[in-house]
Amino acid sequence: MTPMPYAAITGIDTHAHIFRQDLPMVPGRRYSPSYDASVEQYLAHLDACALSHGVLIQPSFLGTDNHYMVAALQRFPQRLRGVAVVDAQVSDAELDELAAAGVVGIRLNLIGKVLEDYTGPAWNGLFRRLARRGWQVEIQRGFDDLALIVPAILESGVTLVIDHFGLPAPSVQLDDPKHDAFFDLLDQAPVWIKLSAAYRSQSDQARAQAIEARLREACGGVGQFLWGSDWPNTQFESQTRYDQQFVLLEALLPNPEERRRVLVDNPATLFGFASA
Repeated sequence: MTPMPYAAITGIDTHAHIFRQDLPMVPGRRYSPSYDASVEQYLAHLDACALSHGVLIQPSFLGTDNHYMVAALQRFPQRLRGVAVVDAQVSDAELDELAAAGVVGIRLNLIGKVLEDYTGPAWNGLFRRLARRGWQVEIQRGFDDLALIVPAILESGVTLVIDHFGLPAPSVQLDDPKHDAFFDLLDQAPVWIKLSAAYRSQSDQARAQAIEARLREACGGVGQFLWGSDWPNTQFESQTRYDQQFVLLEALLPNPEERRRVLVDNPATLFGFASA
């Protein structure tokens, strides 16, 4: 296979995970992998879909030990960026080390967790430090709670990314006025939405299209949309494949210009690939 000219951005997958099953894992985790997902396997998927770049997201079951992801970023600095998991008390020196490796943000995986006070000095202080760096904060949380979290984090001035369509449960009625508070937040420039892992909210293609349409209406277009494969699709490995997730994106965004914006223009700016 002829190597791709990685300085030329053909597409960016903004959500994937790598791990080994023998790595130390956090106690109380919701999931433990029974297989390895290597960076080489991931890059092969990118190549097969003619995508030039990708973003690695630290898996929640590895906690704040970002070493495995960082090593991959250091091996492939032109192709990859990273989003880490850190404690609120993380030092500036540790953030500097992560930044040097290609990390551009942190993730809050809040599934199954009690919401903390994100206006308090620890978290708010971290968010403000991240804002000064130009980093992002990525959130995974169920749809109904997003309006409780987003305003406090936006107050710090940091850029916010919402995972997986916002994880609207099957019971969520998108036109219910009780969700207006969340949709009203999306006209704020620093909020981005990942069109990723529709299966995590039990959404088939029709449901995903309906959610995308409502998000598009709230955002005023596709200028805040990103795409992610969510590879290796943990806990759903038997239900989907990388190429199927890419085909779903093409169904959601049949307009080539809009698809290019979501695959290239938006993530190149947000994740710092423009200068890659």
